[in-house]
Amino acid sequence: MDETTTHDSEERPAAAERVFGERLALAEGYVEILSDQGVLRGLIGPGEPSRLWSRHVLNSAVLGEAIEQGQRVVDIGSGAGFPGIPLAIARPDLEVVLVEPLLRRTTFLDEVVDGLSLTNVSVVRGRAEEKSIIEQAGGADVVTSRAVAPLDRLARWSAPLIRVGGRLVALKGRSAPDEIVEHRASVARTGLTDLNVREIGAGLVDPPSILVIGTRVETDADRRAEVRNRRRQKRKS
Repeated sequence: MDETTTHDSEERPAAAERVFGERLALAEGYVEILSDQGVLRGLIGPGEPSRLWSRHVLNSAVLGEAIEQGQRVVDIGSGAGFPGIPLAIARPDLEVVLVEPLLRRTTFLDEVVDGLSLTNVSVVRGRAEEKSIIEQAGGADVVTSRAVAPLDRLARWSAPLIRVGGRLVALKGRSAPDEIVEHRASVARTGLTDLNVREIGAGLVDPPSILVIGTRVETDADRRAEVRNRRRQKRKS
């Protein structure tokens, strides 16, 4: 059976050249894969190719405005690769780790990473809250996500992966300010403080993308873990 099909794709916006620069061809390759295999394998809906650039790819890539040079970024619940893959294409200086629990999605992500030769991207299969994932992907400068969960749950999953002094930088919708008000106390218990909302991508995406940003501080649990770690090291020596 011929597995190749054609879907109506959105014309590439002029802003894509500004966002991706000399790596525009990689972004185009990603859009082509999503429009074909992404639809065939049920990773995006059949209507999404008509708005991939504006709704998904550019919306994700402008996240780079909020991330400093050379940082290690963990994208949890990456799905078809949003926001991690567009971000990694636009910002080759970043190290991007895609965390996704479903095998069919990690298989797709591995194929995209290999097919586009994205040397700054790795794929890890598992749930963000699992101990093995925390050990493997933890200590991140930034943990990001897109449309994964309400802020309280998102904080519980994200905070253990963020180094002290690192940040949560999550793509959210218009309800972001209300989520902060509703969940501020529970989020603070995870070690994430100074929650604020920031708009990015003005003049590149319409409407601009909305972020919730928080800073990871040391908690009592961190201090207890550090004491246990020191004791283990002492016993080994």
